Amino acid sequence: MQIGKKIKNLRLKKGLTQEELGERTDLSKGYISQIERDLSSPSIETFFNILEVLGCAPKDFFDEQELEQKVVYGEQDQTDYIDEERGYQIQWLVPESNEKEMEPIILTLEEKGEFKEFEPSLSETFAYVLSGQIMIRLGRRVYSAKTGEVIYYHASEKHQIINDSPGISKLLLVATESYL
Repeated sequence: MQIGKKIKNLRLKKGLTQEELGERTDLSKGYISQIERDLSSPSIETFFNILEVLGCAPKDFFDEQELEQKVVYGEQDQTDYIDEERGYQIQWLVPESNEKEMEPIILTLEEKGEFKEFEPSLSETFAYVLSGQIMIRLGRRVYSAKTGEVIYYHASEKHQIINDSPGISKLLLVATESYL
């Protein structure tokens, strides 16, 4: 078993750099690098500390079965949230997506419905309008998109999505740096 390789894979899945893992475990970046390349072996105490930071139980770490990543998500994995007052529904398509690089949702807006207004952030937002027409306020500018059109923007200004058509509008929306 290549302990170093497994530790590196866990670290990468957690989105940590060697330096960040070192800071959280009181180890140097260089020592983390040596462990990951199997050039050095940590003490049991250090090893358990690394696993704790990486969110992995020792039993799971040594389980020889290759952990298969979940690739296909079904309806049973989805979660819904309805805000009747503002007239929108969010359908999270992937569980724990707010902990991942991208957060895909289906956003359904009732007639005159509006999604909450968001403060500027580092995220990027992509949306494909499945039906209806929506309006996006991005800072002082306003944009419209209708069925079949795509929206893509950096969320560097206050922004909000509003239903701009009679009837229901629906879009597939994917945001990075989760803020939904």
